[in-house]
Amino acid sequence: MTIRFRPHHFLCSLGFEGKGYSDGFTANMHSIVVGQLRAPGGDAVEIEVTAITDDICAPCPKRRGRLCVDQGKIARLDRAHGDALDLAAGDRITWGAAQDRMAALEPEDLDRICAGCAWLEMGMCKTALARLKETRPALDR
Repeated sequence: MTIRFRPHHFLCSLGFEGKGYSDGFTANMHSIVVGQLRAPGGDAVEIEVTAITDDICAPCPKRRGRLCVDQGKIARLDRAHGDALDLAAGDRITWGAAQDRMAALEPEDLDRICAGCAWLEMGMCKTALARLKETRPALDR
């Protein structure tokens, strides 16, 4: 089964710690991140990059059809993440390959890439990226 992700949801999934916008959103994200990506064999899970709402967005209270009430901010986050991870709508990548790309980033890069994200100040994503870098050497792109 292929998961659909907006570009910014790669780093969100890396930093996920069980918090979200609503109980339904959190349960859905837990199912995707913990139940699939972090499960045995998760590195082989295929992800299709999309420019509209994705599998994580499905139960989000901010979702409005195929877009978000904060679409301007989300579009900026998606562009920044897409550029940083070399991802564009229509790309297909495994979770393992996505982690290799994320491992090439530095935690401080998130200040720029994730600017405007309310979760950035909580530090979860920077901590998760630092942990990933310790366990997964960055590959030259």
